[in-house]
Amino acid sequence: MMKTAIISGITGQDGSYLAEFLLNKGYKVIGLKRRTSLLNTDRVDHVYDHDNFHLEYFDLNDVGSIYRLLNTYKPDEFYNLAAQSHVRVSFDISEHTVDGIAMGTLRILNAIKEITPRTKFYQASSSEMFGDNPQVPQIETTALQPASP
Repeated sequence: MMKTAIISGITGQDGSYLAEFLLNKGYKVIGLKRRTSLLNTDRVDHVYDHDNFHLEYFDLNDVGSIYRLLNTYKPDEFYNLAAQSHVRVSFDISEHTVDGIAMGTLRILNAIKEITPRTKFYQASSSEMFGDNPQVPQIETTALQPASP
């Protein structure tokens, strides 16, 4: 039976690489992207017409869309790569940034717990949580020196 994975943040570098990897392993991949004035699918154009790839609009602040997507696709895996990716903008709209990342993740987890409790969940983070920390590579005990909210 074919596994289904949902990837939020599909149009980012990591999301596009993950989609390609999972499609090559025989997964059905549901890519989630936020609505913008530009289509901005350059990174997934090479998999866009793949029979097992489907693109959906999504927002970390819209709990209804999360529930709808989980009900529709019943994913085996959910990879949350969505986040504010511009440091200056993250400071300009810091409350929105933190709400999306922290509360958005909680919204996804709560929906998974209610609708598809067997779904495996992966939460990506940013190296910016370590800032300019000289310890390389960073590990679980590396001191946090955030470069953004």
